[in-house]
Amino acid sequence: MLNKLSLTEAIAGLRAKKFTSAELVQSCLDQIKKHNKKLNAFLTINENALDEAKKADISKPFGGIPIAVKDNFLTVGLLTTASSRVLEEYMPQYESTVTKKLKEAGAIILGKTNMDAWAHGSSTETSDFGLTLNPWNTGHLPGGSSGGSAAAVAADMCIAAIGSETAGSIRQPAAWCGITGFKPTYGRVSRYGVIAMASSTDSPGPLTKTVGDSALIAQIIAGHDPYDATSSPKSVPDFVSNLNAQRSTLKIGLAKEYLVGQSKSVVLEAAEKFKELGHKVSEISLLDPKYSISVYTIVQRSEVSSNLARYDGIRYGRDRSFFGDEAKRRIMLGTYALSSGYYDQYYTKAQKVRTLIIKDFEQAFKKFDLIIGPTSPGPALKVGASVNSPMFGELEDMLLEPSSIAGLTSISVPCGFVDGLPIGLQITGPQFTESLVLQAAHNYQQTTDWHVRKPQL
Repeated sequence: MLNKLSLTEAIAGLRAKKFTSAELVQSCLDQIKKHNKKLNAFLTINENALDEAKKADISKPFGGIPIAVKDNFLTVGLLTTASSRVLEEYMPQYESTVTKKLKEAGAIILGKTNMDAWAHGSSTETSDFGLTLNPWNTGHLPGGSSGGSAAAVAADMCIAAIGSETAGSIRQPAAWCGITGFKPTYGRVSRYGVIAMASSTDSPGPLTKTVGDSALIAQIIAGHDPYDATSSPKSVPDFVSNLNAQRSTLKIGLAKEYLVGQSKSVVLEAAEKFKELGHKVSEISLLDPKYSISVYTIVQRSEVSSNLARYDGIRYGRDRSFFGDEAKRRIMLGTYALSSGYYDQYYTKAQKVRTLIIKDFEQAFKKFDLIIGPTSPGPALKVGASVNSPMFGELEDMLLEPSSIAGLTSISVPCGFVDGLPIGLQITGPQFTESLVLQAAHNYQQTTDWHVRKPQL
């Protein structure tokens, strides 16, 4: 079952000529054919994937490796819909920087994965093409908005996947699906060619089977992009080589305000594991996540109202009557927050509180190298949980929104189970400390086996 391989294992196997890229791709396609009708993780399959595999140059970093991509990354020759009927038949005219870099590294884009429409949500239940189901229990949600990518990785339909995060949309579905989800620092990875949701926090990143796999992908997709003015000019360190670098004892803060819900006991056990590994773990007090919910709601809705204004049905796509209810709600709320007479009352105040959140983290990182806590308050919720909850995403991502608002780097790794469903541990560092975050997460995975457990499909 080649599709079960991690990215690291697949690269090694291809180079050792234990199997061919065509065999690897076919194994993933077989798994998609077997399970996608039920899980609905993929919306579009690359019909040329096998032909591309037969011509793959395995000397390249990702030569011949099949990778799935969230359907808000523009891909020439493959539909890009953002899971909205507005773009149901849209074929992009140019390639996103992330997928361009992956292709140049030899990767094969296996297909495009389902998501909440326009990335508005944390469940995939707002997708215009049906929700994705959680491979661990199909009565439960996979999370979102990168739910299709997370489910595809968890179900071994691909070797790895790409997602995007605005306030938890990589880490939360990774936690609910029992895989690794890595959010780089805002600006570390180019947003060019990614359909914008909230431009001041959007961050592309990998969803993978291991931390090592996330480091491999981050190494390829990170770096300055002249097409994205918000991309950082900072040099990119060697994430992969740094994974096993020897480091003195880390000072790790355990965010006590984040220890809520069913995840609490499992995350406390993970904290004990870090102590066993020789690190110093102690509680830290951060601003209550409720403030981040308020800030994110106002800022995100405001930016959505601006970003979705371009979809007028004149230049491309269908007219605005095809927007779903969630998109309409966010446009109206954002327009209201930005309107004359309310701008200072809502948007300006939200940005001021955002600055306080950033400063709160800056003070915390003067005392600690990293901060840990649950990724989500509990395991995956049941199908339908978001339908009558207009603040579903904000509440389920409440522990992730602060770090996204502050533009920090963070990762979610599996750390246990509750009622047979995975729980995620988030490890967060200051801006541009991806190497440290990946190193700590890799250290944890080297001494635990949560990440190797698989759902019974």
